[in-house]
Amino acid sequence: MTEYMIVLVGDADRWWTKMSDEERKHGYAEYGRFSQELVARGHKITGGAELHATTEARHISPGSQTVTDGPFAESAEQLGGFFTVETENVDDVLDCCKIITALGDGVELRRCVDPAERAS
Repeated sequence: MTEYMIVLVGDADRWWTKMSDEERKHGYAEYGRFSQELVARGHKITGGAELHATTEARHISPGSQTVTDGPFAESAEQLGGFFTVETENVDDVLDCCKIITALGDGVELRRCVDPAERAS
């Protein structure tokens, strides 16, 4: 099976600042349904996490030695979390991801590099 990373992008801070408790409860239930749907369809979740607000982010720019507060870029879209999934059917994984996009979060799917693909 091939491993993929499902990157959750969008206004990640809205979960912490703009959503009511009821909206968050519904959102978490939908993420639970997403996970259950992946497993039910034969995909294997190998990892993942929800991330805290971007106000807690720390950043080091390329070539820099200075640590700064805040996210990497000033943007409306930030990383809110991720899943790692093993599958042979990436199109079906993307179909499952529509559960997430219906909540207003974006998804980027990236194939993970297999160690055999690295330069030796």
